[in-house]
Amino acid sequence: MPGSGRTLLEELQERAKELHCLYRVHAICARPEAPLDEIFREISTVLPLGWEHPAQTFVRIVVGTAVFASSEVEPTPWVQSAPIRVRGEEVGRIEVGYSAAFPPADEGPFLKEERRLIDTVAELLGQLLLQRDLASSLHRSEKSGLPLPPDAGDWWVVVDFLRQIDRPGYVTIARRMLNYLCMSGVEEAQRLLPRFTGSWAGPASPEEPTDENRPMARRSLDDLLKVSEEVFGIAARNVGPAEIRNSIQRWIKDSRSGFLIEALENQGTSLPELAQALTRFRHAALNDRELSRSIQFDLRAALVRRFLTDQIQFVGVAKNFIEVSDFQELTRRIICPPASHGKVGGKSSGLFLAVQIVRRSEEYAETLRDIRIPKTWYVTSDGVVDFIAYNNLEDIVDRKYLEIDQVRREYPHIIQVFKNSQFSPEIVKGLSVALDDFGERPIIVRSSSLLEDRVGASFSGKYKSLFLANQGPKKDRLAALMDAIAEVYASIFGPDPIEYRAERGLLDVHEEMGIMIQEVVGSKVGSYWLPTFAGVAFSNNEFRWSPRIRRDDGLIRLVPGLGTRAVDRIGDDYPVLLAPGQPGLRANVTAEAVVRYAPRKVDVINLETRQFETVELATLFRETGGSLPGIEQVVSVLEDGALHRPMMVDYEEQARNLVVTFEGLVTSTPFVPRMRALLRLLQEKLGGPVDLEFASDGKDLYLLQCRPQSFSDESQGEPIPTGVPPERVVFSASRFVSNGRVPDLTHVVYVDPEAYAAIPDLDTLREVGHAVGRLNKLLPRHRFILMGPGRWGSRGDIKLGVSVTYSEINNSSVLVEIARRKGSYVPDLSFGTHFFQDLVEAQIRYLPLFPDDAGVAFNERFLLDSPNSLAALAPDFAHLAGTVRVIDVPAATGGLVLRVVMNADLERALAYLAPPRSAAEAAAEGLRSTGGFGRPAAADDQRRWRIAVAERIAAEADPERFGLKGMWLVGSSTEGKADPTSDLDLVVHADDDPVRRDALRTWLEGWSLGLGEANALRSGARTKGFLDVHYISDSDFSRGTSWAAKVKAVKDPARPLPLLRARSVAAAPRKRHGA
Repeated sequence: MPGSGRTLLEELQERAKELHCLYRVHAICARPEAPLDEIFREISTVLPLGWEHPAQTFVRIVVGTAVFASSEVEPTPWVQSAPIRVRGEEVGRIEVGYSAAFPPADEGPFLKEERRLIDTVAELLGQLLLQRDLASSLHRSEKSGLPLPPDAGDWWVVVDFLRQIDRPGYVTIARRMLNYLCMSGVEEAQRLLPRFTGSWAGPASPEEPTDENRPMARRSLDDLLKVSEEVFGIAARNVGPAEIRNSIQRWIKDSRSGFLIEALENQGTSLPELAQALTRFRHAALNDRELSRSIQFDLRAALVRRFLTDQIQFVGVAKNFIEVSDFQELTRRIICPPASHGKVGGKSSGLFLAVQIVRRSEEYAETLRDIRIPKTWYVTSDGVVDFIAYNNLEDIVDRKYLEIDQVRREYPHIIQVFKNSQFSPEIVKGLSVALDDFGERPIIVRSSSLLEDRVGASFSGKYKSLFLANQGPKKDRLAALMDAIAEVYASIFGPDPIEYRAERGLLDVHEEMGIMIQEVVGSKVGSYWLPTFAGVAFSNNEFRWSPRIRRDDGLIRLVPGLGTRAVDRIGDDYPVLLAPGQPGLRANVTAEAVVRYAPRKVDVINLETRQFETVELATLFRETGGSLPGIEQVVSVLEDGALHRPMMVDYEEQARNLVVTFEGLVTSTPFVPRMRALLRLLQEKLGGPVDLEFASDGKDLYLLQCRPQSFSDESQGEPIPTGVPPERVVFSASRFVSNGRVPDLTHVVYVDPEAYAAIPDLDTLREVGHAVGRLNKLLPRHRFILMGPGRWGSRGDIKLGVSVTYSEINNSSVLVEIARRKGSYVPDLSFGTHFFQDLVEAQIRYLPLFPDDAGVAFNERFLLDSPNSLAALAPDFAHLAGTVRVIDVPAATGGLVLRVVMNADLERALAYLAPPRSAAEAAAEGLRSTGGFGRPAAADDQRRWRIAVAERIAAEADPERFGLKGMWLVGSSTEGKADPTSDLDLVVHADDDPVRRDALRTWLEGWSLGLGEANALRSGARTKGFLDVHYISDSDFSRGTSWAAKVKAVKDPARPLPLLRARSVAAAPRKRHGA
């Protein structure tokens, strides 16, 4: 090898080895009587001698379904291969590999002479197979009189090879061909089928036993070989050569993939073993797209279940987009315990699937072709189990069952215990390799729980995500990475996720936490690392700032720098809001409003201090000038009270006049249409609205996360009553109103904005939040309203809003944020933040209230003068009675309650005092003992109620009057997928008499209208009707056409509904004639 330092003698010795190896292969092939399997085995043992490192060389010869190996070795990355071709058709491969790494040569670690050698041997084997096949065909023709089928083509060669070297494989291919011919309607094949399977069809004969309890006779391999020859003869007469060849090739590849299927079906196979099986699959030059559809989907679904999630809906979607090769890529960046059976977790799975959907999209290929994802490594979910066991921390696992106040007290201690624990050597080694791959680029350590990012349980912001500068010596970087992972693990035991799990019935579910380690998108700007912009995007726009914006126009929250300020609620700053379906309708229209509500700060990673920091944008621009990539897309210039796009701007000098508007990004780049297409595509393929996180380095757009969007099921507004006496009105609202149903409220928790603003110290401000949290546990669940100043639950300046967490407000029914013109509070339209997602998932209604707007009512006297129950309910917080007021509404009003109605279409909301609903009204409204009102019933409750309704309709129907012969329930109501807005689908079999058919239609229409009202009262979802009836005739029923196909289906059949009146008539005693 040139440049290798070898002497001429050493080079000649290598060539001599190769020639000697080739001579031996020639000699083996020259034995005409030797069986082919014996020849292949000998060659596999001889070939290693021709390679540079024979002791570390292994050989695999694959022909058809047969494999001949020089030794049993694990798959390695160092393999070269050559196809074995006969008449131009690939019938097998030779693979030569090294079991250890060697220095690079001409082709990986292999010499160019070794490439010539393997190609020559492959050609020799192809010639040998052709000679044997021709001789075999002639011999069989002379001996049996069975001629080579005319125009058989090269597929006959492949079949005959199989017959010689792999007779069970030959029979398997024949069986599949026979099934294929039978399904194609070939009568010859259908007649041959009983002989192949050993089964009998048609009338029994003495030789054909029909006793199903008697074991079937075993067929010998020789019998099956004879029948197999007939199968291929029938194929040659009825199917074209190309179709036969393609089918056989596909089935051979199916059989060659059997080892991977076996590994996946064996639940004892660990993830490292699965990774090895995937490597072997790749080395065998297999591609799942070339396999049979059933094998293809079986492999994909099994891989999704083992690596990603076993959620049925997710698996059903993922198998259409994720291929085996994608998992091969995934396993290269997985870190796991040695015998791992974990998964990568919800967040990792959601992103992994979304990326494959985007890559394989044809409709949006041009628009989305440049969407990227950052470099990502994964720690499997059982890594936390390994961590707990390695450090003997099993006693911490039961903390989730403690009282929430105790959980809150103990959580800081658990964090420190975890941060002072160790990782097992295998995990440390994997993290070290990951750091080598990242280099010194900043990274983020993100949670990826198995429970995370599900429909109705997104866990938004419940677990930690931590940024790391990843700078300095590797020892320090590794220590920081392990410290961050330990803190994310500890967040499993925090109060918010535990309360969140308890609310959704997930407390008893075993939880494992995967870890996603992502490279932070961005670039170095001065001493900082940051993306040019980042944000979140949603399919549904839950709160619209203009009546022209539709729900499906979506929502984007944009911020400069790291996306934390887009997903967190910031007390002293704002994001830029866009509706991608209506980008011209902005939340702020005038230049004054745009400037007032523009972002003023940016989150960055300081590479010098190695800290996550928040920096004033003016400071960043002044220090770094125009070095932020794409800055012209981000900012506008404010001059003389007007905003314009930057042109020839000195960014350092003009720092104070720069305003973040994203005007250039929205109007001069494809960003908005790309986001619109991305939301549409993922919603369409995933079957529901999505919630995305993204970032850009100023050049490329990166997708960071994809999960189901939490959304409200309230699509209809409540009527706003008129004529309510002014003294009974507590407040009204006319801006940013959503639809929503609220139960009768018995308590008001009112944080007085003026008193809150006057609190001089942070400790007391925090105490107000804790007082609210205590009341959240004491007051009737979902029967109280929270009212107070500013932005609740935000990070930053807590004087601008009450500092609370999810577990401190989750039992409330409504949150009202008050913005008085005389104060500095302006409710943040934080639709899309983690805090807002919590409100949506918990069905907590949100209202911003502007009491000083014209036409808005605000009965502050009622809130300030009513008796305050705080001291009686929470004596520990009695000293805050001047700020926090708790009003027992029935006690203060002589038995009235507070009723809140909201209507987005009218952009109006009204809170007024009214008599409580009667027990019957409350039951009709769907009040539950848990206090959940106006919430969609659980899937099981919906299903049971709908089935009961359908059975009642069938029981009341008069078959004689309506010519009714049968009734069935179909669709989402039988599958448990119905929501309150879904129709109840009935299939009705009735005779063709038009009079009786019209009577039946009228009768069912009455049921439909009545049930529509009942469903509206029960769930809050109002529809024009409730029933969707599908009629079938006698002809449809007998032939199984139209909706009758569902009635007679084997899979997901319709649910029969008993016609009880027909049964009672049939069961009645008949009168005798003449009686």
